[in-house]
Amino acid sequence: MEETISLHDLFKTIRKRLSLIILLTLFVIIITGIVSYFVLTPVYQASTEILVNQSPAESGQLINQNIQTDLQLINTYSGIIKSPVILDQVIEGMNLDMTTDQLTEKITVSNDEQSQIVNIAVQDNDVEMAVKIANSIASIFENDIKNLMNVDNVTILSPAVLKEDPVPVFPKPMLNMAIAAVVGLMLGVGIAFLLEYLDTTIKDQQDIEDILGIPLVGVISPIAEKAEIGQDDKTASKAMGGIKDGQKEKASPADSR
Repeated sequence: MEETISLHDLFKTIRKRLSLIILLTLFVIIITGIVSYFVLTPVYQASTEILVNQSPAESGQLINQNIQTDLQLINTYSGIIKSPVILDQVIEGMNLDMTTDQLTEKITVSNDEQSQIVNIAVQDNDVEMAVKIANSIASIFENDIKNLMNVDNVTILSPAVLKEDPVPVFPKPMLNMAIAAVVGLMLGVGIAFLLEYLDTTIKDQQDIEDILGIPLVGVISPIAEKAEIGQDDKTASKAMGGIKDGQKEKASPADSR
């Protein structure tokens, strides 16, 4: 016999295990919050922007052609910024206790499409250190690009600054807890349906009809509780005792004769 699950059965299962679902969801949210606030080390980000723009006086080309040339050079500049030629000088100048590869992992170079502005972002556990590294990279790159590419078209547009109340980019506790709420809810519902599927006990009349496939003919009334039965026995005993005492009183005058 093929079993079909109705929408009513789904809501019935959820309502039956609602406390389990809520407790499991709250548990996942609390654990995620504790890990996000007290276990994970916050990571801060500092950014500096450089402008790639060569002067029209350097050549007889049109301004639009110069802009296109600058846009084509940006990809090359992004690779130079993260190369050992620049980063080794940053490590040596700041006395950083890290390798070039480790510093490279902290740096992200990006720019918007058709934009001559290049963004250099540095992530570090120390926000002040991130600011210093970003500014050092931009400064060294601005000075060295003249010799490396024989051009003078890089200008620091916006240096990185240390904010009064920096906000870490990782972790984001509220976002993590929101995701944990969804995951906990899905996990709770899944466990609720799993427990319902594994529970093969017969609970009501409908289960009997569904399992046996035959209509229910009759139902036996529930038996009285032991306390009520015991109370009835005591009452009956007292009544019987009263009858016997009455019989004895009636029999006593006859005995005296």
